[in-house]
Amino acid sequence: MRKRGAKPKGKVKIKWSPNFAYAIGLLATDGCLSKTKRHIIFVSKDLEQAENFLKALDITDIKIGKTFSGYNKSLAYRIQFGDVLFYRFLNSIGLFKAKSKTIGELEVPVKFFFDFLRGCFDGDGTIYSYWDKRWRSSFMFYISFATASHKFMSWLRNSIYQRINVVGHVKKDGKGSTYQLTYAKSDSLKILRKMFKDKKALSLTRKKLKIKKILTIVDKRL
Repeated sequence: MRKRGAKPKGKVKIKWSPNFAYAIGLLATDGCLSKTKRHIIFVSKDLEQAENFLKALDITDIKIGKTFSGYNKSLAYRIQFGDVLFYRFLNSIGLFKAKSKTIGELEVPVKFFFDFLRGCFDGDGTIYSYWDKRWRSSFMFYISFATASHKFMSWLRNSIYQRINVVGHVKKDGKGSTYQLTYAKSDSLKILRKMFKDKKALSLTRKKLKIKKILTIVDKRL
């Protein structure tokens, strides 16, 4: 009789929580699933982002490496670890290898959707502002989410609408390789307040500070 091999042990505790959902959001934007069907890879140019990813998954025995990425081969931080059970879980919720343009609807619990969205925002999202010269003292600000997948963009847009009844504007970037899902002023404020409802929740410091600086100008708070 053939002996069975040892059952795989996971590094990641698979249980939905605000931190876990945040990590899934980061993976959906900046993560990668290898062809080995066991390795998870995360790359970011921001060291705090890499540290937050490990913290969100409660992983303490993985070191953050360095690599060079992008067209200009700039320095980035890289995390790689093997976890068959976590890999299979990611497949079960809709994340697969070569996900950039194939990612679509993900199975994220409603309770943790905005924690997941905060991860997406810290990964491929942005906030920007300007003074509109057409109207005196008119300060405009927007938040935006970027993705190369039209399916994922549509799901994200519909999911946000279903929860807080705001409709974003969709457009392609200048090169036509990615989609931008953008929300203006009042709608973006509704989303930001949902994403940062817990003031102590994991987030990227530089983006949160930028948000606070912009909201101070319009006398608003998260």
